[in-house]
Amino acid sequence: MNRRDFLATAATVTATALATAEDKPMLPVVDTHQHLWNLDELKLAWFDPSTPEGKILGHNFTPKEYAEATKGLNVVKAVYMEVDVVPEQQQKEADYVTELCKSGKTATCAAVVSGRPNSDGFAAYAKQFKDSKYVKGIRQVLHVKSTPAGYCLEEAFVKGVQLLGELGLSFDMCVRPAELPDFAKLAEKCPGTRFILDHCGNGDLKHTPAQREQWKKDMTLIAAKKNVVGKVSGFIASAPARGKWTLDDLAPIINHTMDSFGPDRVMFGGDWPVCLLGVEKYADWLTALKTIVKDRAEDQQKKLFHDNAVKFYGLGAG
Repeated sequence: MNRRDFLATAATVTATALATAEDKPMLPVVDTHQHLWNLDELKLAWFDPSTPEGKILGHNFTPKEYAEATKGLNVVKAVYMEVDVVPEQQQKEADYVTELCKSGKTATCAAVVSGRPNSDGFAAYAKQFKDSKYVKGIRQVLHVKSTPAGYCLEEAFVKGVQLLGELGLSFDMCVRPAELPDFAKLAEKCPGTRFILDHCGNGDLKHTPAQREQWKKDMTLIAAKKNVVGKVSGFIASAPARGKWTLDDLAPIINHTMDSFGPDRVMFGGDWPVCLLGVEKYADWLTALKTIVKDRAEDQQKKLFHDNAVKFYGLGAG
């Protein structure tokens, strides 16, 4: 099915789902990759308003906009994902999202905050989150040009990530596809730390067949590490342009990720608003994913969209 056909049938599918809602309620969704930012308050290290991406993302994206974007989709909980603020604002970001979670006024109930595992002062910074009800993990975006190859295997970095395991915190891997084998080695060196591989290992919709085959091999390698879970999220932003994709483009990346990690180690992530680089609206991504996995067993779908995230992050019922 191409995207035009997908969009043409979306209204019919939605109407049918609503008509049978009493018999089969819409699955609840936990979004494990929610970005929020107020550009008047935070400075994002990656943000350049002059780029095409900057024009799409150069707005404030707050809990209010998130609620509007997910309206009617049964997103019952969301895990905030750090937005790569400049290092001096990491504490400010962590304080903001902690207070947001405490308020109980939005879907946001937990967070993964920014941190640099090999930086001076990281241990003291991370230790404040030990036993936190709201901060569940740390992420450093590592798929940027400024990150040298092999960075994640440097001794100081490894020690910082090992500390996270001691503190009961996870580490999100946001990496270049070619470095998946390095991160498999990192997972081996940090057996006490739980890892989340973001965005299907950044499987790229623009990959050549040879690159796609290498990505598949490397995903199988990293999925063999039992302390790593896979997040089905974000890669749709790699579309050549917004909306320039088909379900047949997305399905191989999604299916290989799910088959490699298995039904108990995959979670859904919206990656809003970054997903808007590839889709017109949040619902396009969620509906596409639901369409691709619709023939999988219902319990597997529940695990992907809700149950695994609740268990992994300790989010409680709902």
